[in-house]
Amino acid sequence: MHGESTSFRWTFGIEEEFFLAHPRSRALATSVPRSLLRACRRRFGAAIAPELLHSQIEIVSPVLERCDEARETLSALRRGVAAIAADKDLRMLAAGTHPIAAWGEQVETPKNRYRDIMEDFQIVARRNVLCGLHVHVAVPPGMDRVALMNRVMPWLPAFLALSTSSPFWNRAATGLLSYRQAAYDEWPRTGIPDTFENEAEYARFVALLVAGGAARDASYLWWAIRPALRYPTLELRICDACTRLDDTLAIAALYRCLLRYLARRPDAGPARSPFTRRLIDENRWRAKRFGLDASFLTFDGSPPLPCRTVVERLLDAVGEDAQALGCEGSLARVRGILAEGTSAHAQLAIFRGRRARGDTPFEALQFVVDWLAAATITDRPPAVQAQDTRAVAQV
Repeated sequence: MHGESTSFRWTFGIEEEFFLAHPRSRALATSVPRSLLRACRRRFGAAIAPELLHSQIEIVSPVLERCDEARETLSALRRGVAAIAADKDLRMLAAGTHPIAAWGEQVETPKNRYRDIMEDFQIVARRNVLCGLHVHVAVPPGMDRVALMNRVMPWLPAFLALSTSSPFWNRAATGLLSYRQAAYDEWPRTGIPDTFENEAEYARFVALLVAGGAARDASYLWWAIRPALRYPTLELRICDACTRLDDTLAIAALYRCLLRYLARRPDAGPARSPFTRRLIDENRWRAKRFGLDASFLTFDGSPPLPCRTVVERLLDAVGEDAQALGCEGSLARVRGILAEGTSAHAQLAIFRGRRARGDTPFEALQFVVDWLAAATITDRPPAVQAQDTRAVAQV
């Protein structure tokens, strides 16, 4: 399997969820004209999809082989959909939560699956004003995706920390850098998966849920990582939607390199114990709360490690894989995130800077929305001014 994993192309796909907002009020659009989705479909085909709420839209990449191909494709899709939205007097923005969204005002997309979800989950579904980033990576034929998933899970909190973009909820700072992950925990079958021995055991669990009426199929398991139902991929789902395209591409590249690394190094990663899942979930909480400033519990009982150290060690470990897959440029951006912070840091810096200038909390949040909309479609997002960057790590 080692030889096959190193020659395998490790193709990948990226799904990004976005909010649609009004340009003047900055509020989420509670009603989006059907002509917007039709126009997007005419131009981009199946690359554009509706989401649970009217105020959301999803970009779905084709199967990708190279980082430069991913950049070109996603940049064109982001800019194209944003331009179509602008023609409908709407703005598109990427963030895990919308800073001034009022969840009680949202309306579900008129689609049977979404209607059923709303009926089944009630207020939990209505509060799902959340956007995420999902990365699919193909796994070599014959390699058990669930066995590989078990070995990826210790790194999931680090991927969340690199993506945090949801510090606000209901027009207030939450004290978390990823409130999206906290809100998403209201749903069943979310968070860190249990450890399954292999794909066959996983399939038996899914069959039990389906037989008992708990789920229609495996797509109703909304865990932070899962074997995809329709594709031969392992799907990373823990990440907040990344405002900056560079961050999306960096996270996708790191995930892709990690899978290749684990495939060629079956001895890599901590040994599994009865505590493994709970320790991962504790680290996930720390990533939600503190993001890159978290310290993660270790699996051998040694002192906690700073998140940045965990990421740096991972970058060092996958150096060979980055070179083989042509991902060195994208992984350089991971170090940029470590140095500069995530979208959540930028949002908090802007909010505090505007408050220091005398803006009301609501006015400051409107300014955050403006930055999110601009940064979503700009290769070089507008800089957060130096005076706005003080103490962003302390929420």
